[in-house]
Amino acid sequence: MNKIGFILSCLLLFSFQSCGIYSFTGADTGAATTFQVNYFQNNADIVEPGIDRAFTIRLQDLIQGQTNLSLTNDGGDLIYEGEIIDYYVAPITATAQNTAAQNRLTIAVNLRYYNTLQPEKDLERQFSFYYDYDANAQLTGPTLDTALEEIFSRITQDIFNATLTNW
Repeated sequence: MNKIGFILSCLLLFSFQSCGIYSFTGADTGAATTFQVNYFQNNADIVEPGIDRAFTIRLQDLIQGQTNLSLTNDGGDLIYEGEIIDYYVAPITATAQNTAAQNRLTIAVNLRYYNTLQPEKDLERQFSFYYDYDANAQLTGPTLDTALEEIFSRITQDIFNATLTNW
C-alpha cells in the first residue's frame, strides 16, 4: 500500500510540472520576460475624461496578473499600443411612446501588438464591447463606472486571448 501512495504522489507531482512557457491561464509567452503597454490615447469623437488612462492601467494589470512577465516602460519583449477609436451611446430599444427604453455604450480600441522575439505573431486589430443601461439613467457616477468596468474587462481579456493564447 505504501508503494501505491508513493507512485500516486510522484504522478501528481509530475503532472504539475510544466515547460515554463505556459501559465494556468493558457498564456504562451514564449521566451519573453518583459512587456510594455504604451499609453492608449483617446481619439474617439466623444472624449470621456480619464478612460484612456484607466484602460491602459487595466490592460497592464491583466497581463501582470495572468503571466509571469515583468512590466517595463521601454524595450519590452512584448509591446502593446494603440488608441481608443470609438466611444458612443445609441438607443437600442424603444417604448410605445417612441422614446428610448435602453441605451448602449460602445467602446472600440485599435491595438497594435509587437512580439520582438517572434515578429510573425505581431498583429493589428480592433476590439470593441458594449454595456446596455436604462435610458432613464444618466451615464455618470456608478452607472458609468459599472459600464467601463464591464467593457474594459471584456476588451482587455479579448486582447490577452488574441495575443498570448491560441484561442
